[in-house]
Amino acid sequence: MSPDLKPLKFIGCEIIYREACYLAATVPRRVDVEFLRKGLHDLERQDMLAKVQSAVDAAAAEDRYEAILLGYARCNDGLAGLRAPTIPLVVPRAHDCVTYFFGSRAGYRQYFDTHPGTFYMTTGWSERDTVAGDGYDRPAYDTQGVMGKLGLADDYQTLVEKYGEENARFVMQSLGDWRQNYSRLCYLKMGVCDETDIVEAARSEAAERDWQFELRDGDLTLLRRLFAGQWDDDFVIVQPGQSIVACNDHRVLDAE
Repeated sequence: MSPDLKPLKFIGCEIIYREACYLAATVPRRVDVEFLRKGLHDLERQDMLAKVQSAVDAAAAEDRYEAILLGYARCNDGLAGLRAPTIPLVVPRAHDCVTYFFGSRAGYRQYFDTHPGTFYMTTGWSERDTVAGDGYDRPAYDTQGVMGKLGLADDYQTLVEKYGEENARFVMQSLGDWRQNYSRLCYLKMGVCDETDIVEAARSEAAERDWQFELRDGDLTLLRRLFAGQWDDDFVIVQPGQSIVACNDHRVLDAE
């Protein structure tokens, strides 16, 4: 790294923890990394925005980075309104974080269109999917999230205690089991660590749910370009004073 270049700061979802750490260790440029807990998109939009903005402002206040890289996508519009403070923000144009693991919007779109009903998994989803709760695993933001506010973060026994057995059964059958909309599981192997045990656990889960299972090599191209400073039209560069806006066209995200 040239001594004349300031480092970059990466702030992203812990879903891409291993991949981001690997890239920070291997790209020529120095990149400091920071992760926010998975599941921000489950919060109300303004709550997600506030948490990311707080992290961005804190990093900018250190006054030692050239730019802040964002490991997020459109994510339920939680980035809409995010303001660049005194240094630029850089974010890939992506609808959701699965794009990161396919390496491009085009790669993800092609797979998505030809494989409906697919549940995606990587090391991040396996290792950081839930946090320990009172005797069972809960979504990361528990009752703060939309699912929690609807009562769908509760296990079956808790629903029985709240609403009675018949109503609890109805909630679980009608709303609680979101996995019923899937028919296949695609594990994206990113190759940054030994994933053998996680792959086999994913294969077993697919079998238990009677889903098709596919093991597919992931692609770090998009993330690597983010970390390496190779920012073209696949990225939005938000200059100081500008904010991120959501776009319902090929741009996905933009700055104004």
